[in-house]
Amino acid sequence: MQLPKILTPLAASALLACAALPAAAQTQVATALPAGANASTQPPAQGDDVIKEMQQAFRKKDSRKLTQLLPLARGHVLEPWAAYWELRVRLEEAQPAEITGFLQRFAGTYQEDRLRNDWLLLLGQRRDWVRFAEQHPQYRMSDDREVRCYALAIDLVRGTSPEGAAQEVLRHWNGLRDADDGCTHAAGEFFAARQLSALDVWREARLSAEANRPRAVRNAVAIVAPEVLNQVAELHDKPAQFLRARATAPTRQRQELVVLALIRQAASDPDVAAELLENKWGVHLSAEERHWVWGVIGKQAALRLSPSAQGYFNKVGKDQDLNDDLLGWKVRSALRAGQWRTVRRAIEAMSEPTRQDSTWAYWEARALLAGQPSEADRTRARSLLEGIASPRGFYEQLALEDLGQRITVPPAPAPLTAQEKAAARANPSLNRALYAIAAGLRSEGTREWNYATNLHAPGGMADRELLAAADLACQREVWDRCINTSERTRAVMDFGQRYPMPFQSAVVARSQGIGLDPAYVYGLIRQESRFIMDARSGVGASGLMQVMPATARWTAKKIGLNGFTPEQINDRDTNITIGTAYLKLALDDFAGSMPMAAAAYNAGPGRPRNWRNGPVLDAAIWAENVPFTETRDYVKKVLANTTNYAAILTGQPQSLRSRLGMVGPREAAAPESNKDLP
Repeated sequence: MQLPKILTPLAASALLACAALPAAAQTQVATALPAGANASTQPPAQGDDVIKEMQQAFRKKDSRKLTQLLPLARGHVLEPWAAYWELRVRLEEAQPAEITGFLQRFAGTYQEDRLRNDWLLLLGQRRDWVRFAEQHPQYRMSDDREVRCYALAIDLVRGTSPEGAAQEVLRHWNGLRDADDGCTHAAGEFFAARQLSALDVWREARLSAEANRPRAVRNAVAIVAPEVLNQVAELHDKPAQFLRARATAPTRQRQELVVLALIRQAASDPDVAAELLENKWGVHLSAEERHWVWGVIGKQAALRLSPSAQGYFNKVGKDQDLNDDLLGWKVRSALRAGQWRTVRRAIEAMSEPTRQDSTWAYWEARALLAGQPSEADRTRARSLLEGIASPRGFYEQLALEDLGQRITVPPAPAPLTAQEKAAARANPSLNRALYAIAAGLRSEGTREWNYATNLHAPGGMADRELLAAADLACQREVWDRCINTSERTRAVMDFGQRYPMPFQSAVVARSQGIGLDPAYVYGLIRQESRFIMDARSGVGASGLMQVMPATARWTAKKIGLNGFTPEQINDRDTNITIGTAYLKLALDDFAGSMPMAAAAYNAGPGRPRNWRNGPVLDAAIWAENVPFTETRDYVKKVLANTTNYAAILTGQPQSLRSRLGMVGPREAAAPESNKDLP
């Protein structure tokens, strides 16, 4: 099979042996199978076919097939991946000499660092601290929280803990979505050394209970109060029964179990949790425990857009007893209720890194300017807005407008030199990543590309190098890597890379033909698929505009697209036709509201119809209160994208705020034009 010719021809000696050029990869490879392998079970395959077979075998954890096929991958540009898959599947049984041999052979590659990451996790689980300590200094990626926790635990035992180690362990532990061995082990060690408090550990249990992670709850309770571990399952699965069956909570451990049960109850019914806390358990809990539970109840009510949310949050006597997530929901609820003083106080209670995030910096500025601000408040607000103002994102654009400016295309950086472009073309990791993507191994190619461009990896890229790498991806029409790489520049912005417009004639003609702003369509496609033609989501959405099969059938019928069949959704022009038509129907259904139509495109129309009920709100406040994190971020990014695309397409200064408007209940007299919109 001919390999895709996407690599620049370079002398083979200038590249690592594992980064052979396509021409080299097309040569006949060895066909000898290892001892014990049965050649008759699988006909020999060559080139990319071998690699694709190995990828599938890796996903199925088929060690035998991987071992059979590995010799056929020798000399292929993606051989490092083939060798990684074969060894990774049998890592637990592999001899240390095999592992070190792999690390030496593929030194400097993503695959070397990936396997070392995997091995460090295995060594940590085995408590093989000697080998772990030998390998960890050579681990370049340094982005695995669990590996970092193991390393911090070793430092603690050695007495070489860096300053702030306990809080770093706690941060990693709190940040993991699933229960893990590394940070749980480290937390136990730091707790035993009295560098983490009982409250620190109980707070991890609370966070895990709220996130419905029973295993993580058990792990935390096992550290701080193993004697009550047998009660965790009951309080997690049947919180109301647990709470009503107990009369008092005389010990600290039992108080915390009540807190966990109230948190679980709040997840299913915040009003019932509030009644139990108010009338039964409040007097038995500490002030900190009560405040935390009221915060969780307030958050759960806010997620339901309930008017009672702010009343629950008002029962929190000390904002400093809440974490940043709960404070964020207190701010959102206060924004919805128009309580600007509460907004300001809650943001002031956040940790400094969170407070500096553009979301909270913007709303703090708005809170400072509400009512009759003092001159000091005006000065502070202006400083906050100036600190984030730029075309980069949603709140950055709003900050620009609040400072009296419009959104324009920033000056382009100096053109890349021939030398800068040549350096990107000569980078073996970038070439291997592009090859993998072209060969259909997008996940592997994306990971290798990200590793090659990561600032923290060896040879991590500065702004000019990132621009050159993004340019290489743009030239190859690998638009997601083009965009994501260019977005990471810090001092400069190249809008041509960040906001490309592939298929411009098709997108613009179709959009204008049905009365849609092409900038809005481009803003949505950029967020949906990053212009990947064969993009497919985990729920089955396809193509540039990520259209679901059922939505495609409904829309095709609605617009009279006769003879439509589901497989046609993968055709570029059909995908654009269906996607833009559905977006226009959603926009019409929501009376031209771009934020609501974007929310409908992402989450289905039924949800934003419910989310609009309540007070009439500035659409920025409405968007910030969208209960789904994915949809909340989606709406903001689509609108920010749209504003930048409009600046590019028109060459004129633009306003994000003019695209937001207000959001509130549909007037009773206003009919729903597409009530059956799926």
